[in-house]
Amino acid sequence: MLQEVKSHFTALKQTVGSVPVVFLDGPAGTQVPDRVIEDMVQYYHQSNANTHGQFANAQETDEMMHQTRKDVASFLNASSPDCISFGQNMTTLSFSLARAFSRIFKPGDEVLITQLDHEANRGPWLTLRDVGVKVREIKLLPSGILDYDDFHAKLNDRTRLVCVGGASNFTGTVNDLQQVRQATYQSGAWMLVDAVHYAPHFLIDVAALGCDFLLCSAYKFYGPHVGILYAKDGLLSQLPTDRLRTQDPVAPYRIETGTLNHAAIAGVQGAIRWMASWGDGHPLREQLAYAFQRIRAHERQLARKLYNGLLHLPGITVIGPDLDVEMRAPTLSFFHHDLPAETVSHRLGEKGIFAWDGHFYAIRAAETLGLLERGGVTRMGISMYTEESDIDRTLDVLADICR
Repeated sequence: MLQEVKSHFTALKQTVGSVPVVFLDGPAGTQVPDRVIEDMVQYYHQSNANTHGQFANAQETDEMMHQTRKDVASFLNASSPDCISFGQNMTTLSFSLARAFSRIFKPGDEVLITQLDHEANRGPWLTLRDVGVKVREIKLLPSGILDYDDFHAKLNDRTRLVCVGGASNFTGTVNDLQQVRQATYQSGAWMLVDAVHYAPHFLIDVAALGCDFLLCSAYKFYGPHVGILYAKDGLLSQLPTDRLRTQDPVAPYRIETGTLNHAAIAGVQGAIRWMASWGDGHPLREQLAYAFQRIRAHERQLARKLYNGLLHLPGITVIGPDLDVEMRAPTLSFFHHDLPAETVSHRLGEKGIFAWDGHFYAIRAAETLGLLERGGVTRMGISMYTEESDIDRTLDVLADICR
């Protein structure tokens, strides 16, 4: 287990009615360690300037931006920092990509999306219908797993792009990305991965995965609100992206519009290095690999405890794959047969246990599984700072709610 993690977060000292808060809301955004906040403050105190100037602060900003791209490249195992672009968030970057795709895709071309994904990995690609692109859905099975037979049936020589999530923020399902990649590669299509919910829990390796595009968001892995785009080396420069006349037309700048949030990007670097600090080794990638082994073991142990506890509570049904599968995110969603998810989350919140309710923007999945009319589900996520006592307390409060 990871020890002393909580001591790195002033935010975790919050109380509700003198009772310490249990933060199980991480799937919507984790708390931020003090070190990351300090890195952002230090940038404002010592280096605040725009880029490409002939003076110290501007040059320090240039260096910070370059170094952060290098660190993100290590985080994703990308071949070059030039493969890493930043944006306001993953959704904004996805819409920018969609506009670029709309200029090169032709009527009759096809794009595959899934019924499982967050709307940020659906809505942007649905706009491609405006230029005659056919957007098809990969079905979601009642088990919360994608129907891969349906995927293979719909993938064809007209498919230009396959958009799939790494892990579901609704069911905790981890998708079979290798199967998707192999079939997509054989069809000649591009593969785009939404790794927002995957990134906090599993070490990403874009080289092994072979995806063409991958997006994630730092606020899900202990950083600030910054969107991150990986584009395979040489690919972004082929896309007709929206940009100003004065903008550098090459990767990684080709899709970055306006002045970026430099302080937040300094926080991205801080978040990656903070996560790496829980591992050993050198260089950064090796350190991250060891850290993620520890993170996964810690989170999986606590997720299993929470899962087993939920199964024994009357009136509760847990959705998604069970914890026996090797690849599952430590995110557990459930519904009470009599109480709306909003009521369950409200009662938890009154006791200082923070958990989300609703569809979490995976509204198509909620519809498909017949859960939208219930008001969605209650969702709990295990993070690095979750402790066993947090799970014990949560299950005790839920037992009272279920009586």
